[in-house]
Amino acid sequence: MKPPFEQALGIIRQLKRHGYEAYFVGGAVRDLLIGRAIGDVDIATSALPEEVMRLFPKTIDVGSKHGTVVVVHEGTAYEVTTFRTDGDYEDHRRPESVTFVRSLEEDLKRRDFTMNAIAMDERGTIIDPFGGQEAIERRLICTVGAADERFREDALRMMRAVRFVSQLGFALAEDTKRAIVQNAPLMAHISVERMTMEMEKLLAGPFVAEALPLLADTGLFAYLPGLAAKEQLLRSAAAFRWPWLTKREERWALLCRALDVKDIRPFLRAWKLPNKVIDEAGAILAALDDVPRPEAWTNEQLFSAGLERALSVEAVRAAFCGALSELHHEELRRRFAALPIKTKRELAVNGKDVIRWAGKPAGPWVKETLDAIWRAVVSSEVENEKERIYAWLMERNRTHEKNC
Repeated sequence: MKPPFEQALGIIRQLKRHGYEAYFVGGAVRDLLIGRAIGDVDIATSALPEEVMRLFPKTIDVGSKHGTVVVVHEGTAYEVTTFRTDGDYEDHRRPESVTFVRSLEEDLKRRDFTMNAIAMDERGTIIDPFGGQEAIERRLICTVGAADERFREDALRMMRAVRFVSQLGFALAEDTKRAIVQNAPLMAHISVERMTMEMEKLLAGPFVAEALPLLADTGLFAYLPGLAAKEQLLRSAAAFRWPWLTKREERWALLCRALDVKDIRPFLRAWKLPNKVIDEAGAILAALDDVPRPEAWTNEQLFSAGLERALSVEAVRAAFCGALSELHHEELRRRFAALPIKTKRELAVNGKDVIRWAGKPAGPWVKETLDAIWRAVVSSEVENEKERIYAWLMERNRTHEKNC
C-alpha cells in the first residue's frame, strides 16, 4: 500500500477495532488506480460522527451534521465521513438533508461519477459496485446511475465533468454529455464562487485543450460569467499552450486575451476573484501591451514590473503565441540581476532627503522626484550613492530652471 494510505491506516484500524466499517474512498483511490499523484486521503465509515469523535483524541467538527469530522492522526488531518444517503435536492445545489446509513454501497451510490465511487479496504482490496474501474480503463467519465438525475441533484456536477476532462484527459460518456446539454440551464442555480473553483481547476489541467471546446459543445459556457457571447473565441482558446502557465493570474490573463476582453476588471470581478488576482492579471496584460516583444524590455520596464511579473508576462506571451523560449526567461533573469537596484527600497535616498535638499514643503512633487531618481539609477544615468544623486538632482534642477 502506498505511503499516503499507509499513514492513514491507523484511523481505519482504530475504527474497525471498535466494530465499525471503514474504507478509503474518493479521489485518492481513483488516482491510485489511474497512476496519478495522490492528494488528500479521505475515509468513509459506518461510525456516526459522535462515535468518531469519541474514538480519536484530536478531532475537528467541520460538518458533523453532514457526517464529516476531521481526524488529526500523526500530525496529518484526514476527513472521516459517515456513510450517508442524500435527501432531495430542491435547489439543484445541495441536498435538503442527509441520512446516515450503515451501508458502503448506499454511500457510494450517491456520488457523482463511477470513477469516484470506488472504495479500498485496509488490505488494498478494491470495492467497485458501479463499474468505476472499467470506466477508468476506457478513459470515460460516467455518472453513477442516470446522468439526468445526478445533474438535476447538483448542477455543478456538469462543470466538474468537464473539469475532469481537463485534469485526466478522459472523454465524456455519450449519455453523460447528452445529459449535460439537456440540463445546462440548471447552472443558473449555481453560485459564482463554486463555478470559479471548477473553472480554475479546468484552466490548470494538462488537457485543457480538450475541455474548453466542451464548454461550448455542451452549452455550459452560456451560464458562466462573461462567456455568453464568447463561444467561438472559447473554442479558439483551446489552441493556446495553457500547460505552460503555472500561476492562476497568468491563466486568467491568458483567458482575457484569448476572449478579447477589452475591460478586464468587470470581467474578472464577475468571477468574484480576489482583488490581488485581478490586479496582477491586469498588470500582466498591461505589460504585455507595453512590451511588444520579449527582447524589447527596457531596464525601466523590467524594474517597474519586477522579475516575477516579467516572467509571467513572457509565459503568457509564449502560451498565446505558441513559442516557448527559455532563453528569453534566462535573459530577463540576467538583466534583472544586473540592475543596480531591484526595488525602490534599495534607493540610497528617500523623501526626507529630497525635501531637505529642496527646502520646501512636502507634496506630490516628492514622489515625482523620487520616481525620476530611480529611473535615472536604473538606466545607469547616475550611481546609487547619496552624494552622486544629490549632484545629479541639483544639475537636473538647474537645467530645468534654465529651460523655463
